Amino acid sequence: MGTDRQVQNEVRDRYAQAARAVTNRTGNPLELVDAAGGCAPTSASAAPLPLAEQNASCCGATGTQVGEAFGASLYGEQEQGELPEEALLASLGCGNPIAVADLLAGEVVLDLGSGGGIDVLLSARRVGPTGRAYGVDMTDEMLALAESNRCAAGVTNALFLKGTIESVPLSEATVDVVISNCVINLSTDKPAVLAEMFRVLKPGGRIGVTDVVAEDHLTPADRAERGSHVGCIAGALSREEYLTGLEQAGFTGASVEFTHEAAPGMHSAIVRAVKPAG
Repeated sequence: MGTDRQVQNEVRDRYAQAARAVTNRTGNPLELVDAAGGCAPTSASAAPLPLAEQNASCCGATGTQVGEAFGASLYGEQEQGELPEEALLASLGCGNPIAVADLLAGEVVLDLGSGGGIDVLLSARRVGPTGRAYGVDMTDEMLALAESNRCAAGVTNALFLKGTIESVPLSEATVDVVISNCVINLSTDKPAVLAEMFRVLKPGGRIGVTDVVAEDHLTPADRAERGSHVGCIAGALSREEYLTGLEQAGFTGASVEFTHEAAPGMHSAIVRAVKPAG
């Protein structure tokens, strides 16, 4: 494995390539954003492609198809119907954090590693006009795609910010809920990510994250044998490492629930925890 900077660059390049693939496939959706950064007038977005025709998954071992462990098939038909085609094609996650975050009207939501914006757009609809959804991503191509998807979806209470999940560009205690979809495993400094989640949450705030997590018996070398870091496998924490890291960051009530297998001994998992109200 290379240095932390090399790994970060590989992740950025992989996701930039994924964003360009979506843009090229669908005929330049970025035209929905005008020169001033606003939404250009446009007709309604085309209906999403059938999931069987989608294969934009970035995570997972080589050959993993959308509809297996990663991608848009992990969202229900109603959720898919709320989104433009490009947002579905750019879905690279291993779960559906919206299904576990229990979002309420008026809440402020932050998505770490927001990619093409699928979870931000869904969150924005759930929290309604009195709430707000933020997405943070380090990849210019994904940010541009996400903004175009926001325009196509007609969402006005979402904002995409450039930054890393280890240094979130938001003030402390400004967010009610932090979500993330198969991104924390990509970080080379997970204690910093967990600390940032805790920092930006208001007292009593919570996290609802989906991520790839290893069974406790797998060593880091075992995980690396099962897949690459940019494929969301080699960099995954074990269940016990996740729980310990959340506790050390200050969270309470932490839980890690396996949902489906992403590689032998590696699972998509739902991660929950709460920032103490006091």
